[in-house]
Amino acid sequence: MSKGEIDAVTAEFFGAFDNRGGKAPDVARIRRLVLPEGVIFRTGPELTVYSVEQFIAPREELLTGGRLVEFSEWETSERTDVAGDIASRFCEYRKSGVLDGAPYEGTGSKAIQFVRTSGGWRIAAISWHDHS
Repeated sequence: MSKGEIDAVTAEFFGAFDNRGGKAPDVARIRRLVLPEGVIFRTGPELTVYSVEQFIAPREELLTGGRLVEFSEWETSERTDVAGDIASRFCEYRKSGVLDGAPYEGTGSKAIQFVRTSGGWRIAAISWHDHS
């Protein structure tokens, strides 16, 4: 059951950024999926470390301000290891949309650390690297 719950949390995380068809992205759900003390790392072109709120704010503006529309990102492959109340997931993903009026596509890798809490699986940390 744990792997299925982790799959669902991961899908919900990726889905938070979806604004296709004029749908409002629900980046606020990141607050529910990631522990308040969670840390998010972007590895390139230079290492950037975000708190949950620092991560949400610019993405919410980008996805609701009209610069990035018809956007979605999704996993293309994953490997998840569960050991008791901790889990680690490494995944590849794709993303696409229209950025500043031009088609936008890319790929990347994410490493997501999960912990099982009394309320279910939550994300403790995310690291990502965009390939393109």
